[in-house]
Amino acid sequence: MASVGAVLLAAGLGQRMGRPKALLPWQGLPLVTYQIRTLRRAGLRPIAVVLGHRAADISPHVDNEYGASMLLNPFYRKGKTTSLKTGLRGIDPNKADSALILNVDQPRSQETIESIINHHQRNASLITIPTYNRKRGHPVVVSLKLMAELMAVTEARQGLKAVIRTHAKEITLVEMDTNQVLLDLNTPEDYQSALKNHPHPS
Repeated sequence: MASVGAVLLAAGLGQRMGRPKALLPWQGLPLVTYQIRTLRRAGLRPIAVVLGHRAADISPHVDNEYGASMLLNPFYRKGKTTSLKTGLRGIDPNKADSALILNVDQPRSQETIESIINHHQRNASLITIPTYNRKRGHPVVVSLKLMAELMAVTEARQGLKAVIRTHAKEITLVEMDTNQVLLDLNTPEDYQSALKNHPHPS
């Protein structure tokens, strides 16, 4: 069975947070390091980490020992689609048949990622999206059969959402038993709430 690669998007400005989200402490690590290690432990490879805003500050925390590669997106201010396409260039379709796409501010456990990947591979899905109480969350896993469409996304057409709309009838929805798939650290309030409700496992 071919592997699933990961695109970890960490290039954004993080304006609402007021500081780089990738460097937020999470379970004893900078968030970007936590994400890389979790993705690797879940069996994802390669892991393409896309940097942009304050890349020099974040890059020392990209854990190369865990098989992550850094890709710099000089056009990150033009929108997330530029980072998505930068990251996908770091996934060799000869080594992976799908890509999991995750924002650095969406921390997920190894168990959650493994469950989504297992559903994706078992169903030979084109697109897999986790849900909680029927609300769609993240990460999204996409088959690299869609690479040409993914590389053609634009901000005007809402990026990845356009590909998902095009293939609406071919999506595998995976209902999860945790609201973790909805977790998104956009603001300081979101972050403090997440620390309270998703504490470090003892």
